[in-house]
Amino acid sequence: MKRYFKNAIVRRPCKQMVNGITSSGLGKPDFKLALVQHDRYIEMLEKCGLKVEILEPLDDFPDSTFVEDVAVCTPHCAIISNPGAASRNGETKQISGILKKYFSDIEQIIFPGTLDGGDVMMVGNHYYVGISGRTNQEGADQFIKILNKYGMTGSKIELYKVLHLKTGLSYIENNNLLVSGEFIIHSDFESYHKTIIDPSEFYAANSLWINDFVLVPKGYPNTEKRIKEKAYFVLELDVSEFRKLDGGLSCLSLRF
Repeated sequence: MKRYFKNAIVRRPCKQMVNGITSSGLGKPDFKLALVQHDRYIEMLEKCGLKVEILEPLDDFPDSTFVEDVAVCTPHCAIISNPGAASRNGETKQISGILKKYFSDIEQIIFPGTLDGGDVMMVGNHYYVGISGRTNQEGADQFIKILNKYGMTGSKIELYKVLHLKTGLSYIENNNLLVSGEFIIHSDFESYHKTIIDPSEFYAANSLWINDFVLVPKGYPNTEKRIKEKAYFVLELDVSEFRKLDGGLSCLSLRF
């Protein structure tokens, strides 16, 4: 069942983002350019029909612009995560109060469980949860138990090569899945119509469906072409400065 979104929450990058966690080897982000790219991202969310709440930067948390990691928004509740990177734990306190404006039911992942929202992929009422360096078995089990409480389901996917589940995998509705690397022949995804992302365009596997639009990172023409062939409206966005922090399009917002 296709689910249309009405709202999005984003957080402005802080100046300390240049010291954020990264394994990319692409150098430090250009803060001023990141602000310009973030402005454009907000414009695209609005073009997709979303009402966007823009949160102030958190200077004590360099990675806080990646707001998707600190919560998962479902149709029945919001689930505050417990990020696997210790430097990000305090971000959850900041998002909890914001989500109370939108959700009557707020749940939370607690230690020893850890979970990053980037490891969660929603497909209808089912949620795939990546077991990664940031999301552990206990966190995934807590998450799935919460889903079950509200009549939803979840399943765990072991990750071996990517940071987050959605680093290499994106569901773009209509049973269509962008897949790359270790997910191409994964048995859990055999029933989907798979668009295999060429290794040279691996970063584009993290594209983002919003209300029949698909946001695609700039610079990946083959992926963009193949998504257009599936009759989607494609919006191209340059997020080069966020890529330097291992971030992608989905990381920069909560959508519900």
